[in-house]
Amino acid sequence: MIYFFNPDNDLALANFGANYTPPASALKMAEDLAMLPLWYAADGSKILSKKRPDDLQYYLWFKYTFPATFSFLKFDQLPYFPSEEVSPWGWNPALRNRLLAAGMNAKILPDAAYLELLRDYSNRKHAVTMLRDLLAGSDRFCGESHFFTTAEDVLDFLNARPGDKILKMPNSGSGKGLVWIQGAITDKQTDWVKRVLKTQGGIVAEPVWNKVQDFAMEFRMSNSAISFAGFSLFSSASSGAYSGNALMSNEAIETLLSGCVGKNVLGQLKNSLMDKLPAYFPGYTGYLGVDMMICHTAEGYSIHPCVEINMRMNMGMVSRIFFNRFVDKDSHGDFRIEYFKEEAGALLFVERQKKKKPLLVKDHRIVSGFMALHPVNSSTRYLAYAELKKR
Repeated sequence: MIYFFNPDNDLALANFGANYTPPASALKMAEDLAMLPLWYAADGSKILSKKRPDDLQYYLWFKYTFPATFSFLKFDQLPYFPSEEVSPWGWNPALRNRLLAAGMNAKILPDAAYLELLRDYSNRKHAVTMLRDLLAGSDRFCGESHFFTTAEDVLDFLNARPGDKILKMPNSGSGKGLVWIQGAITDKQTDWVKRVLKTQGGIVAEPVWNKVQDFAMEFRMSNSAISFAGFSLFSSASSGAYSGNALMSNEAIETLLSGCVGKNVLGQLKNSLMDKLPAYFPGYTGYLGVDMMICHTAEGYSIHPCVEINMRMNMGMVSRIFFNRFVDKDSHGDFRIEYFKEEAGALLFVERQKKKKPLLVKDHRIVSGFMALHPVNSSTRYLAYAELKKR
């Protein structure tokens, strides 16, 4: 298996062009975090990387600390493995085109029909429909979401609802393509609405809820077969962009969430999704995350059961696998993604944190301390790291 981290996937899928060029920020993230798949890839896999000297040093440390068999692979080496299965962050036409140009066998890559299906499945309109479907199942659920195809309908919704609202592009990166409406909509925001309607054919509109906690349920699907892959307890910035995950056992997350809404409500929601997801997305294979929220309402705590549906690998799943494979069961902490504007900012941060919180590994499990999850040098701007401590 060949693993490849392509964080531009959502943008590339929305564009849907075979020759799509990602923005510089996405290319930089892909470069800095290229070795992130080490933490979730199957043993014996190959990782696509530029294979810089610091990559090799980091890999040797990883192999010594957590005995495993991985190897590096560059794009110009792909012709030597033309029929080996590829596992990217997500599939899109530009990646397929790039792999074909690199010499990969078309038979092992998703075809045009599957990519069209995936683009449709990734549209936020499905989260709107799923939410309405789920709301009928419990009075402990909350939420409201609409898919509009005209500017008049969007404006009518905004004018008819008190409080803050949020508008979403149907297809965009997770935490991106969002516009927050505080008070009356501005002329600039109205122009954005018209532009999105013209390019994507619709807009998702929702009221803003009194959020207490973000979380997700992660699943693995293979055609119509589905399995529960675990809970994800995550945090996001005020803009809605992802910032990090709690590193905790599934049981600990379930206990925490159950304190608000009850374990039976969580179980009911999980079972309902396992019934509905294969029917909503037949033919899909891969990881799938359903983002949710605990909200405070007039009736007390409720679950917003479907904020987003991520049809790809995601950071919640990375942190889940990371904890299960590499963290001591009696430890907990945080998995974070940060961006540093200043040159050498990430490197200085890592050096400082390593001194303050030295890493302790016992029996190939992380007990406590700080650890960068990929090589870091003076040019690194995007940093993925873990901080852990004993309970």
